[in-house]
Amino acid sequence: MTKTFLLMAAMTGIFMSVGALMGGMSGAVMALMIAAGLNVFTYWNADKIVLRMQGAKPADPIGHRQLMDMVERLALRANVPTPKTYIMETDQPNAFATGRNPANAAVAITTGLMHVLDDDEIEAVMAHEMAHVVNRDTLIMTMTATIAGAISMMTNFFFLFGSSRGQNPLAGLALVILAPFAAMIVQMAISRTREYGADRGGAELSGKPLALASALRKIEQIAHGHHVLNQKAEESPAMAHMYIINPLGAHKMDGLFATHPKTANRVAELERMANEMGRGSYAGAQVSWTPTAKTKQSHRGPWGR
Repeated sequence: MTKTFLLMAAMTGIFMSVGALMGGMSGAVMALMIAAGLNVFTYWNADKIVLRMQGAKPADPIGHRQLMDMVERLALRANVPTPKTYIMETDQPNAFATGRNPANAAVAITTGLMHVLDDDEIEAVMAHEMAHVVNRDTLIMTMTATIAGAISMMTNFFFLFGSSRGQNPLAGLALVILAPFAAMIVQMAISRTREYGADRGGAELSGKPLALASALRKIEQIAHGHHVLNQKAEESPAMAHMYIINPLGAHKMDGLFATHPKTANRVAELERMANEMGRGSYAGAQVSWTPTAKTKQSHRGPWGR
């Protein structure tokens, strides 16, 4: 949490620096006020915006009863209110959580994920998302995305209209290039940090670290190995960090620019946890993916599969 706090402070500092270059001390104060206003708006509205942008619909209490019961059990185990459950119609297996706090949280899961994962793997994925809710990662990540977007907006404004203080144009050009770049690096660092924490929390909550490791491998293989796209995520790439695995087709950047840690590193950490917990091996079902038409025809049973 300390690392996350320091990174958030760095993000705010970048924002204020942009404001200072645009308008001196008054510009820095104005930037801070804008950041505060954006975060207040985000606090109250982010979950609705994210769910709508990703095409998530409320789960069917009858058709998705088993999934909703699972979410309720995990919430009871985590001692938090039960999040609302949403479904996204896409072949790409994936999931995310959103909401300003545990009392106003939601978890969303794709039909593709319900189709290719077994019950233990689905539970492990939902436990990972529940860990995000418990840790309030959903609010933290939405706030960082909002500030990063505002930094980009302000630098574009500076590039188009300049500053009333007559700064060196080279300094302005450097600002336009470097500030969004630095903000992106900080945002991605926060995202990677929170993903490792949610992996550990989800493994502890479900008691199934190897099932989560198996789920991550399958999601990675289908989303990126088979290049199965999530169209809604492609239309709003700023939301990519919220998913359990990066949903974007152009995801090859790694290191400082990656929204998520390498899947292989996450799997290795989960396997290490399993050894610590004394868990045996886990052999999940083999990956079986079929195109959209067949996927939609296969919705049956309590999972909607």
